[in-house]
This record gives sequence, structure tokens and C-alpha cells, in this order.
Amino acid sequence: MRVPFKTRVIGAVSAVILGFAQPQAASAETLADALVSAYENSGLLEQNRALLRAADESVAQIVAELRPIINWSADITRTFGTTRTGGVMRGSDSNDLNLGISLDLLLFDFGRTNLRLQAAKETVLATRESLRNIEQQVLLRAVAAFMNVRRTGELVSVRQNNLRLLRQELRAANDRFEVGEVTRTDVALAEARLASAQSGLATAQGDLTQAVEEYRSAVGRAPGQLRAPRQLPNLSGNIDTAKSIAVRNHPDMRKAQYDVSSAELTVAAAEAAMKPSVSLTTRLGAGEEIDGTDYTRSGSIGVTVSGPIYQGGLLSSARRQAMAQADSLRGQLHVTQKQVVADVGNAYAILRAAQASRQAGQEQVRAARVAFRGVREEAKLGARTTLDVLDAEQELLDAQAGLISAETDLYIAAYQVLETIGELTAKDLRLNVQTYDPEAYYNLVKDAPVPISPQGQKLERVLRAIGKE
Repeated sequence: MRVPFKTRVIGAVSAVILGFAQPQAASAETLADALVSAYENSGLLEQNRALLRAADESVAQIVAELRPIINWSADITRTFGTTRTGGVMRGSDSNDLNLGISLDLLLFDFGRTNLRLQAAKETVLATRESLRNIEQQVLLRAVAAFMNVRRTGELVSVRQNNLRLLRQELRAANDRFEVGEVTRTDVALAEARLASAQSGLATAQGDLTQAVEEYRSAVGRAPGQLRAPRQLPNLSGNIDTAKSIAVRNHPDMRKAQYDVSSAELTVAAAEAAMKPSVSLTTRLGAGEEIDGTDYTRSGSIGVTVSGPIYQGGLLSSARRQAMAQADSLRGQLHVTQKQVVADVGNAYAILRAAQASRQAGQEQVRAARVAFRGVREEAKLGARTTLDVLDAEQELLDAQAGLISAETDLYIAAYQVLETIGELTAKDLRLNVQTYDPEAYYNLVKDAPVPISPQGQKLERVLRAIGKE
């Protein structure tokens, strides 16, 4: 027995609605899983961790300047010539081997080297904040990639369901045209709607492909079956509280503050460079005549006081340059503070708009579902046509698509708020990942260990481990 067309359409529509209610598999991938993968696979994080290690080494290099500097030297010299004494010409030549060792130690330089050391430490702290900011960007990109794959995947599903129903609608229009119930115009309209749906599906599939590629780039692997997040992240109070937290905690703000401190110390170091310095100098040497019996032994120890008299204005220019850079960074600090506060305000505005959009979308879906159920029941009683059922179902699908986008935008906006506050890090999110400790490498190198020392050997093992990652 042939099932009536109206019954077949209503059954298909019911299957579509039930399909949206099916639970996802337990093995679905969560947003936290994606964030962990992004943290572990980010080449950008690795790059900036290396830059931080390079900044750590600048501290070690300045520490080395405060220690004894020991050098050795060796040379072999052949000396030859002739002399004339009392009308007698005499030739002379010798082969000499000379060895020497020297020790230089800076005793006092009006704090210049120590000021440079403190400035380098402030630069290290600023670089750590840059790394924290990069971490936030990496995780925010992963959030957006995760949510956009879900959004585009759901929209493709909606488009596919819509296309199936429009094909049924076109068949219904053709059937009705054959019996004279509708005109060729009705069939052409159904054909046009079907072609438009096919175009929309192709666009949605293209968007999904792009979203998957962005996910690969942001997370480091292809997406699996993505599970919708269960709840929004916890946000820090109201907007005024969030702005206060951001001014204190955002990595851009903290970096700007450390940059100013480093610049001020550099100004003081430039001023100290114009003053004399005191050094201890020790020399030991030995010389042997290779083909003779002559030899020399020598040694010296002394204290040297030296200072600039005239260097063509170089030191004064360096001081003025350091002062100008410090002024620039102070101005940058004020600009950064205003930008951070503005970013928080904008993020909250976007969040509130997204919340309102989701709420409206939920109401639209509720109303569209009620309308669809009503039209379906009326169709069973003959009060509605098949096309009425399809139109009501299409409105429901459109409403669901709008709600999908609204929820995606809401989650991205919520994590954007966390980023503007400075709380979008692996530690703040409590991700199940071994976080990178920016102090670990610094603590190994801050005292400038030599390779033969226990600390130096431990450092070499760490470097080999880093090279294998």
C-alpha cells in the first residue's frame, strides 16, 4: 500500500526534529581537550619560550662581568736581524715561546654593571608577560576554532535537512501540477527554492572545510566529534571589577610596567658610564728560547682606575637616548592602560549583546517549535497543506540555525572577556596539562654556571631535553 505523500512528509519532518534531540557519543571531544592540544602543540608558544630563555641568558652574561675574567695567551716568535757595531756586521736570530695568563676583576664602577643587571632582570619579567599574552592568544584562537567547527557543522546539517525537505516539496508540486491543482509557476518556485538550498549547502560545506583547517592550525590536529560546552566560564564580577583586575593583571599592562622599570634603570646605568671604574689586573708570563738557554719569567699585579675624558659626545648621547626611550615607554604605559580598559568594556558589550541574542534565539526556537507542532496537527485534520508543514518546519530549522550561531558567539565572547582581563591561561582554566614554568630555566642560568660545575651539567641536560622536544 502506498503511503500518502502528506504522511511521508510529516514523518520525515518528525525524524528531522528527533535528530536534533539525539545525545552525542560519550567519546565526544570537549573544549578542554582542544585547549590542551593547542597548548601542547603550539609552535608560537615554543618560539616565545625560546625568546624568554634568550632573555634569561642576558642576566647570566652581566653576572659574568662581575666575576674574575681569566684569559691565557701563547705565541711562538722568530726574531732575526743584523747589527753593525764598530764596522763589524753581526747577524742575530732566535726562536722564542711565550706563555701568559691574565686575571681582570672589576672592583667598582659606581653601580653601572649592577644597574644593567637589574634592568636585564626587569626585561626578563617583561618577556615572561609577553609569553603569557601569547598563551592567551593561542587559547582564545583554539576556543574560536572549536566553536566555529561546531557552528559550521550544525549549519551544514540544517542545510542538508532543508534540502531533503525541499526535494520532497518539489515532488509534491510536480504531483499537484500533474493533476491540475497548481500551475507551472508553483513548480518553478519550488525549483528555485531547491537550487537556492543547494547553493546554501555548498557554501555551508565550504565554511565547514575552512573551519576544520583553522582548527588544525590552532589546535594541532583534526577535530573529532565536538561536544558542546556545558557552561560558560566564570567571569570576574561586573565590568568595573573586571577593568580593575585587567589593569593589575593583564600581561600587556605588566609588560609595559616592567619595560618602564628597565628603561629607568638603563638611564641610571648610562649616567654611571660617565664615571670612572676601578679594576684589579694580574699578569703572569713565561718565555723560553727554543734553540737556546735564555728564558724569562714575569708577573705583575695592580689596580687600574680609568674613566672617560672625551669620547666625542658618545656617552652624553647614549644617556639622552636612554632618557628618550624611558619617556616613550612611560607614554606607552598610559596608552596600554587605556587600551586594556577599553578592551574590557568592548568585550563586555559584545558579551551582553551575545547573551541577548541567545535569549531571543531561544524564544524564537520555542515559538517556532510550537508553531510547527500546531501546523502538523492541523495538517492531519486537513486544515493545512503539505507546503504549510514544510514552511513551518523551515522556520524552525532557521531558528535553530540562528540559535546555534548565537550560542557560538556567546562562548567566544565569554572567553574574549577572560582574555581582556588576563585570565585566559592554562593555569587559570585549570587545564589538565603540564604548564611551562618560566622560572625554571632562569633559576638554572641566573648565576652564570660554567659547564663543568654541577649546575652547569644540570643545565646541559635540560638543554638536551629541550632539543629533543
